[in-house]
Amino acid sequence: MADVDTHVPGAFCWPELATTDQKGAVAFYKTLFGWDLNEQPIGGGETYSMFQMRDRPIGAAYTMRPEERQQGVPPHWGSYVAVKNADDSAKRAQELGGKIVAPAFDVMDSGRMAVIQDPTGAVFCVWQAAKHAGARIIGEPGALCWTELATRDTKAAEKFYTGLFGWTPKHSPPGAGMEYTEFSVGGTPSVGMMPMPEEVPAFVPAHWTPYFMVADVDASAAKAASLGGKLTVPPMDIPNTGRFSMISDPQGAMFAIFAPKK
Repeated sequence: MADVDTHVPGAFCWPELATTDQKGAVAFYKTLFGWDLNEQPIGGGETYSMFQMRDRPIGAAYTMRPEERQQGVPPHWGSYVAVKNADDSAKRAQELGGKIVAPAFDVMDSGRMAVIQDPTGAVFCVWQAAKHAGARIIGEPGALCWTELATRDTKAAEKFYTGLFGWTPKHSPPGAGMEYTEFSVGGTPSVGMMPMPEEVPAFVPAHWTPYFMVADVDASAAKAASLGGKLTVPPMDIPNTGRFSMISDPQGAMFAIFAPKK
């Protein structure tokens, strides 16, 4: 995959960073991934930092709202799923046991979105595109290539997401050493789910993590560390698949990097 102009309904289409230090975070990711920047004024002296490659948007960053910080929400990467109709998807999510964090609303002339919490606690957004389709590059170095859910109830999460988006699940075989579910969207595997590791503190809710593709995981992980990031999972192999590392940026937002097996 590479350049995309539209996203099939049910596909993750936009990674968005909510951070406490927009300038610092933008500098970190620009240096790490070589992203270009397109600052969009959003009023009140604030900007929406649009990350780009080849003049095509691939993600964004914004400063967290004071109310989010007061609620104890940490810096994080938010994940958007493309849908035909944000209102209908929010209603369906509620019927399936999800909670509406923010009912559907228009984002100027870019599109319409809703914020939803799944029954296991993970928050995500649905996106009904108008002028803004989402990421215009997928699955190449520097771009989003995978989105993964860590949850304490994989069965409930699978029931919810397959019911909401029609994803096709594929479970790791018995004796695989690790329980993992891969979901396909329109026949393309692009979503993963795993049980929350036991060592993760109970106060950490279920969450989605974006994976960005890189050419060399070890080199990118070392670069992230030199820029102030923390390697929460050092570079390691995924048998027959590739190599990855999980990283916490200098403000604490989690993301992963991945290089497919050559």
